[in-house]
Amino acid sequence: MFQPLSAFIGFRYTKAKKDNHFISFISLASVIGIALGIIVLITVLSIMNGYVKGIQDRHLGMLSHVTVSDSDWVLPQWENRRNQILENTQVTGAAPFIEKQVMLKEADTVQATLLEGVLPDLEKDIGTINRYIQTPEGTTEAVSLNVLKSGEYKIILGETLAKTLDVSIGETITLLSPKQQSFTNDGESQNPDDLIPILKDFEVAATFKVDLNIYDKSVAYIHMDDAAELFGMDKEVTGIRAQISDIFMANQVTKEIAENSNGDYVITNWTTQHSTFFKALQLQKTMLFLVLLLIIGVAAFNLVSTLIMVVTDKESDIAILRTLGMSPAQVMRVFIVQGGLLALIGTVIGVLLGVLVASNVSAIVQGIEHLINVQLLNAEIHGITHIDAKIEWGDVILISISAFLLSILATIFPAWKASKVQPAEALRYE
Repeated sequence: MFQPLSAFIGFRYTKAKKDNHFISFISLASVIGIALGIIVLITVLSIMNGYVKGIQDRHLGMLSHVTVSDSDWVLPQWENRRNQILENTQVTGAAPFIEKQVMLKEADTVQATLLEGVLPDLEKDIGTINRYIQTPEGTTEAVSLNVLKSGEYKIILGETLAKTLDVSIGETITLLSPKQQSFTNDGESQNPDDLIPILKDFEVAATFKVDLNIYDKSVAYIHMDDAAELFGMDKEVTGIRAQISDIFMANQVTKEIAENSNGDYVITNWTTQHSTFFKALQLQKTMLFLVLLLIIGVAAFNLVSTLIMVVTDKESDIAILRTLGMSPAQVMRVFIVQGGLLALIGTVIGVLLGVLVASNVSAIVQGIEHLINVQLLNAEIHGITHIDAKIEWGDVILISISAFLLSILATIFPAWKASKVQPAEALRYE
């Protein structure tokens, strides 16, 4: 606890002599440096939080939390299997799907696509795809997967995929896919028709925009009955997707479903498929924090030069205080108070401006993009085209405390140097 005398003198020393404006300038530079470091750190971490949350919400919203299939990824009698899965109390929905890699063709443009055959009435309980299906211009009625009707051969495309193929709603595209061939022992096809690829025209019923390039550019949806007819799967499906109430219970639910399974089933969940990706994002955030903290460290240690100059400027005052009975420890506290006050001012300004910038980062980025006519967030590189910063108050508190402690640490050496001033030496030429 600082004694009132040390605190009082420390506050007075914050302002240098009137004829020494250079020290005042250096003190101001130290405050500005700390503030700028905090602004950068809060803004960057908030953008990173927004990026991670945007990726996580969209990515996990499009993924099945748990996927159940047979060992060869062909699941017969899916109705019974779905009923067994729904018996788990954590499961909120389950839907069959047919998944195939196909080619979509329009004019001279051909694009590889992941085709998802779904049952709209069941798929609405799985993921968030309905949220991202876009309402056509000129209409106000919301569009969902229900535009897919059995036997009508309609398709929903990702927005980027539709632009690549240069098709609009109501137009027709061609689906191309090789048939699943069966062979004799000598390698000859058992059925000559197997050599003929599947070609089928589909009407574009709607488009969706997840704002994740891996979906918008390469995924399409059709009705599961149309997919079964197209690929000759009859009552078979690729697997069943299950939605659970708590995504972090995925491993436990996977274990429970496996224990209740009879037969050779393959059961996977989002943690086994994408956990490395999310861990990498978290590691990236941690490393960013440590690297950017060095900016604050550099600014904080500017206080060393500031306080050393103040100590030099105040040597005669220190000597007089010592002769009046002030102890070396009290002298140290004087300069720690001074450095702490500068650090506190810089920290408060940095936090206020950092939160303000982070809260408006989307508008700032859009303004910069409009000014320089360059898209800063490229979907090909970053995976998404829009991001909102997310301020984590825990991060703000951590940044504030770290900046203040680094600044206090920087004051120790100058304060110790001040405590070692010898009164006789300092006053010799006064």
